[in-house]
Amino acid sequence: MEQPVEAPQPAPRRISQERQRITGLPLYFQGYLSVRHVKSQEFRVYWTELRGTVLFFYDDKKAPTYSQKLDISALTSATNIYPNENDSSQFILTLSNEELEVKADNCEYGREWKGFILTVAKLSVPPDELLLSEQLRRMHEVLEKEKKRRIMLDDCSSASLNNESLPSKHDSSTVTAMPACFYAVSRKEATEMLEKNPSCGNLILRPGSDSKNYAITVRHGLNVPCIKHYRVMSKETSYIIELERKVSLASLQDVINYFVTQTQGNLKPFVMETCHNALQMAHSSESKTRKSPAEGQRHKEELTGTPLLQLS
Repeated sequence: MEQPVEAPQPAPRRISQERQRITGLPLYFQGYLSVRHVKSQEFRVYWTELRGTVLFFYDDKKAPTYSQKLDISALTSATNIYPNENDSSQFILTLSNEELEVKADNCEYGREWKGFILTVAKLSVPPDELLLSEQLRRMHEVLEKEKKRRIMLDDCSSASLNNESLPSKHDSSTVTAMPACFYAVSRKEATEMLEKNPSCGNLILRPGSDSKNYAITVRHGLNVPCIKHYRVMSKETSYIIELERKVSLASLQDVINYFVTQTQGNLKPFVMETCHNALQMAHSSESKTRKSPAEGQRHKEELTGTPLLQLS
């Protein structure tokens, strides 16, 4: 009888927190996987994390930023390469536009990976009689977390669609995507993202504390950067920025554009993808990026209703 394998030790807490800030997605499962595109020849070993419906591949267990990622939300199938031999350690993930061959260290570990992947991609725990009861329990926990995450995303998308599909003076087209600077993070996490990755931008759109509305977190100032938070209320046909003089706009993208134009471009949307390479270089010399005590003392974390500053 095959012995249960010992779960791989997770990445250090500091690295895990950094990855959480970068991806903005909850961690469901992690460990080493060997992967290759079917047309390629060699397998390559990655420390792999399943976050939401995305597989993130890291060159090293302690690397803070991923080198590749694969969105499995449109997964067609996960098929064992050797089904007749009851070998679950090697399988193929098939999507509409690509295939990825995956190899785990052993059969049980492969079944576990395949189970978690199918759970989040299909929103259903696979009926595999070889899965252990503890594995099934954790998959059901992940399933409930992913369902709740999807509901929140659907609510955000529905609000965005309802408002952005209405014709406006400037644009009558329907915009379906959330702004690129939207991250499903808390106020504290948004602050840390801006402080640790200044090259990616200085404005984040995030869910509000009540999960029904939104908030803008910005970091501005040249000599002594300051954090500010702004409430964005979602109404039936508009979004309202709660300043001293409230501003009503037709879409969330219009909200972002308002902050950018009112600060003459000094506020820039925080987009992690655009500075991925810069982040890798920065982390290789992370000892150079230390926050000064003076900056820490002056850091402000308040929800403000004051008008936007004309930054210089």
